[in-house]
This record gives sequence, structure tokens and C-alpha cells, in this order.
Amino acid sequence: MNSIKGIVLKERNTGDNGKFIDILTAENGVMELTVRGSRKINSSLLNSTQLFAYSDFCYHESEKYKILKSAEPIRIFYRLRESLTGISLACYMAEVVKYCSDVQNIEILRLFLNTLHFLENGLRDEEMLKAVFELRLMADMGFMPDVVMCRKCGAYEPEELYFSVQESCFCCTKCCESKPPGSYRINISVLSAIRHIVLTDFERLFNFRTSESTMKTLEYLSEKYINARLERNFRTLDFYKSIRRTI
Repeated sequence: MNSIKGIVLKERNTGDNGKFIDILTAENGVMELTVRGSRKINSSLLNSTQLFAYSDFCYHESEKYKILKSAEPIRIFYRLRESLTGISLACYMAEVVKYCSDVQNIEILRLFLNTLHFLENGLRDEEMLKAVFELRLMADMGFMPDVVMCRKCGAYEPEELYFSVQESCFCCTKCCESKPPGSYRINISVLSAIRHIVLTDFERLFNFRTSESTMKTLEYLSEKYINARLERNFRTLDFYKSIRRTI
């Protein structure tokens, strides 16, 4: 019998009462578990295997499947369902994490759990949480942008600069008189926010404030950056953005 802690990223029904669940773990990345009888109303596994349940799972490994035997919930994140945009954003983050399923990194699980905590309790704006999740995830996966200094002249705090999504770096406007391909013109406030997200200790990750205009630019850039690094779009992101437009 094996035991592991993880959070449910996705459910897929099978048979009359069973389902498969994909869970994010620190040790093994994303794992698939077979859960028998979990959809019965009196199942002891009902709560611990629902979407976004963080649980302690005990399973038996056969030749083809990992079959769940028991589970004890640690954190359910049930109140995410009280907000349509909140649950939609959580589904987007879960899809991104599942896409990165081969990565085994305890920091990714930590990032996902903490982002859901702030999201569920309304402790930070959704725009900020989305940007923090996208940029920090890329940094934890080895795609950290070079934001220490201008790549050409070494300037640390240029007033105006270009941030290149493709090249994962920035250059000041003095070095780049014209806009380089695939880059975006930003100011030092946006750069400072990016630096905080990718460089700061995890304990301080969510502890920053910025203006509304800076946050809009930051969210836009973080989305462009993760799309460029992973080379794909996500349907759950399209749905989340469509929900935001209607509210």
C-alpha cells in the first residue's frame, strides 16, 4: 500500500459509480488514480476525491492502474464554488499544472495550494493571483526571465524599457531605439512587480501592492509569457476571460 498527499486537478467518470482523478503531488508530479464507487452518495471517498480536494491518498498499484483504497481530506477549498470567476480561474490553473505533469517540484504544489487559499478567501484580487501564478510557475519550471538588468548596457532601473516575451529579458529604450519584435514597452513599476514575483522568497510572494494600470499590464504580460513558454493556449483561460467580460 502506498500513501501520498495531493490535490485533485480533474475528474473523469467511468462505469456506473467510479471515476479517474488526476492529482498533483510533490513527489511524483501529476498522478492518475482509479476511484471505485466514489460517486455513490454514501461513499466515504466522496469529499476527499472531489475537484480541488487536497487529501492524503492510500492506493494499491496494479499492473495497469493505481487503485485508491482510502483517502482523508486535508483541505477541500469548497468555497471556490461561491464565485464563478474564482472557480473558473482555479480550473485554468489546474489545466496548466496538469499540462506540466512531467515536472516533479514541491514548489509547484506549494504555489498552487497557496494561490487557491488566497483565491478562496478573497484575500487578493484575481488579476494579481493569475499573474503571480503564471510567472512564478514558469520560474519554478526553469523558465525564469532575465530581469536583473538591461541585457545590453546593464542598467538596473531604466525609466522605460522593452520586455521581450520571446527572449525572456528586457532592454532599456536607450539601447533599443525601436521596438524589438515580440516585445512590449513597460515602465519600471511593471518590471519591479515581475522581479518580485520571480525572485522573492516564497513567504513574501503574495505581499506586494501596485497600481491598477500596472496590474493590468502585469496580467497581460504574464499571460503572454506563459503562452510563449508552453507554446499553447488553454480553453479554460478563454472561458475565464469570457466570464469576466460578462460581470
